[in-house]
Amino acid sequence: MSEIETQLDAAHAAMMQAPGDDAARLRFYERLADGELLILLDEEPLGDKIKPALFPVGDQTFVLAFDRAERLGEFVGLVAPYAAMSGRALSAMLAGQGIGIALNPEVAPSSILIPADAVDWLKQTLSNGPAHVEERIVEVRPPAGLPEDLIAALDRKLASAAGLAKMAYLAAVSYEGGAQGHLLAFVDAIEAAQGVLATAVGEALTFSGIEAGAIDVAFLAPSDPMAARLSRVGLRIYLPAPQAPVIPGANPGMDPSRPPKLK
Repeated sequence: MSEIETQLDAAHAAMMQAPGDDAARLRFYERLADGELLILLDEEPLGDKIKPALFPVGDQTFVLAFDRAERLGEFVGLVAPYAAMSGRALSAMLAGQGIGIALNPEVAPSSILIPADAVDWLKQTLSNGPAHVEERIVEVRPPAGLPEDLIAALDRKLASAAGLAKMAYLAAVSYEGGAQGHLLAFVDAIEAAQGVLATAVGEALTFSGIEAGAIDVAFLAPSDPMAARLSRVGLRIYLPAPQAPVIPGANPGMDPSRPPKLK
């Protein structure tokens, strides 16, 4: 067993200690989706096509996935080909194939078999994008009454959005039609990243157990009058500074717009 506890280990332990806790189970799947996994292959990747090693367990088939290179090496015991990808890319690749995920088998506290139907559920959950709504805001107020689990989920998601926007404001809002809710407005966001940011907020809602629609998302220019209004009452959230860019295609699954394909 590996001794260094990973985020997946911690999330798995919390889930197993409270089998009836839906929030703990959702947090495990969130960590699985967001984390990088190393997938054992039968042969070296060919372009964007990979051939995962498949292992039958009972009447089901699984790919082997590890959250640390040391764990993959410990299981295999020799040099073996593998592909690195996020859990979301892996679920997209496997969905509908009747293939599950054997996570860290026999080499970590988070060793678990994730059946094919759970992989399909994860892919479907991650595919639920935000709806586009246009309604004029008539009042902005400080945020109030949001569950702590949701705030923590937003913190986790935005921590991985380095460089995609300058900052965000979280505020309570009232709309012209009378509806009320909360708004997370990103300021000076990269246009190509707006869909990613909106999806991240939606996933924060999903994996914190909050019903969809609890938070609306907007994108504002720094000069937008609404940005100034939100700066006076909203909770200001700074996104991390940009990190070294990832070169899409350097490894199968690294480019979210081009998930790896099964051979």
